[in-house]
Amino acid sequence: MNILITGGAGFIGSHLIRHLLEAHPAYTITNLDKLTYAGNLANLRDVESSPNYRFVRGDIADGAFLMELFKEQRFDGVIHLAAESHVDRSIANPTEFVVTNVLGTVNLLVAARAAWEGQYDGKRFYHVSTDEVYGTLGSDGLFTESTAYDPHSPYSASKASSDHFVRAFHDTYGLPVVISNCSNNYGPCQFPEKLIPLFINNIRLMKPLPVYGKGENIRDWLWVLDHAKAIDLIYHRGTSGQTYNIGGHNEWTNIDLIKLLCRIMDRKLGREAGTSQSLISYVTDRAGHDLRYAIDASRLQRELGWTPSVTFEQGLEETVDWYLGNQAWLDEVTSGAYQHYYEKMYTDR
Repeated sequence: MNILITGGAGFIGSHLIRHLLEAHPAYTITNLDKLTYAGNLANLRDVESSPNYRFVRGDIADGAFLMELFKEQRFDGVIHLAAESHVDRSIANPTEFVVTNVLGTVNLLVAARAAWEGQYDGKRFYHVSTDEVYGTLGSDGLFTESTAYDPHSPYSASKASSDHFVRAFHDTYGLPVVISNCSNNYGPCQFPEKLIPLFINNIRLMKPLPVYGKGENIRDWLWVLDHAKAIDLIYHRGTSGQTYNIGGHNEWTNIDLIKLLCRIMDRKLGREAGTSQSLISYVTDRAGHDLRYAIDASRLQRELGWTPSVTFEQGLEETVDWYLGNQAWLDEVTSGAYQHYYEKMYTDR
């Protein structure tokens, strides 16, 4: 198999590439990444010399480039993760999200269809999406694969649109596709604009912990390595044209998660209990902030046998250990342009 991974230098993509290289050593994996602020080839330094791994720098918004790449490389499959994914950034610049998440996805679909020329045996286009396309839940219920779409942010609207285009290419052209919608991922190598690595870094540096609203928003947290294993299963065994939800069965309010993280960090850093929690500050809530996400992953368990492998407490301990053991990585990715973004987003609240 010759598989193209888009966004492979990012958080989820790098873990997926490492997993596929280990689980399927006969495969050839091509990593296509634009290397924006969240793409970091250091995430793959341990596998960059593998004979069946190749990195290509490029932009999925460039349709002509993609057509040539598919023509040259003759990919058997695509696992599409490349995306702008941070809600706050989508509020500040929605057009950028349309270009990457919508136009970029359509360009990939067009290139795959042209390269495969209707000869779809052994071919697959896998689109990785988010639970945010479903909108928000009240105190009860779960998102299922049949939940109606109701996106509330420019980010989730762009991902919802890309999902629809993937299904349209299946229904119109017969392109063999699968889609997965996942809950919030966490783990090593995540860019520290997302909650867990952001707060680990701020606690490390004794900086404020900005909590939106009262911290009552609820998220279902998914260990990134469990997500990579689920993608592997769905790519190989999922039914063409179908959607699979991937969740951690693991709901936490933001404030409860943050307090747990504070306790872990105080213990790991040898600080007096309560030191990190004193850094919490409450800021104006995000516009259009969804209250609760929660995934029903029973289809994935029933049909493909997938279940989460770690508890949140176990995964969070391992995540903290990784960031504290890789402080040079944190210092590097939080310098320069990111600092400007951080100041703009939070200090004037």
